[in-house]
Amino acid sequence: MNEEVIHYILVRSRRKTFSLSVNGDGSVVVRAPNTAKKAETDAFVERHLGWIAARREVLSSAQLDLSDGAAAAVFGRSYTIATGRPRFAGGTVFLPTENRALAFAALLKRTARKQMAALTAEYALRFGFVYAGVRITSARGRWGSCNAKGAIAYSFRTAFLSEKQARYIVVHELCHTRHLDHSAAFWSEVGAILPDYAQTRRSLRKASVVMNWL
Repeated sequence: MNEEVIHYILVRSRRKTFSLSVNGDGSVVVRAPNTAKKAETDAFVERHLGWIAARREVLSSAQLDLSDGAAAAVFGRSYTIATGRPRFAGGTVFLPTENRALAFAALLKRTARKQMAALTAEYALRFGFVYAGVRITSARGRWGSCNAKGAIAYSFRTAFLSEKQARYIVVHELCHTRHLDHSAAFWSEVGAILPDYAQTRRSLRKASVVMNWL
């Protein structure tokens, strides 16, 4: 028996299986069936101690550096950070001396709004999708969403993704305008537009650390 004790947040629901996640602050969240006993939940956590440790290490090492001279990637393009009025200029992103994180977030929101709206319009025109508009949010739990009315929302943190990943997010949400679930028909439509979507989707799991930035 491993003597390490992991304190975790337990979320019960009408699910049939356990799932595990680690927040940016290192806290562990276990989602369990309503009928699960504490001993079962503890055993599930213990079996995944190695994964929890590895995940915490990734999250702790993947911090955003906003100091002068540091590099920041925005939609796959690398920028060097410098002090100045907040803006992108050539290969440099200028940020003020104080409240850099807030200033950078504001820049990313404007950039994401322009980029994601353009990509959404591009794919909608090419493949005949109809949607009700695009907005940018500060969501941390998901890259994007689409409601029953066809209104699409993207997290401004999509700006930290490569253009290929951003395109996948756009196609994913546009396909939800026709399929509000993740059925076989939904994935078939995604695959018809982006045949290699599965590889891009896997890469997004690793990129999820940026959800803890800003």
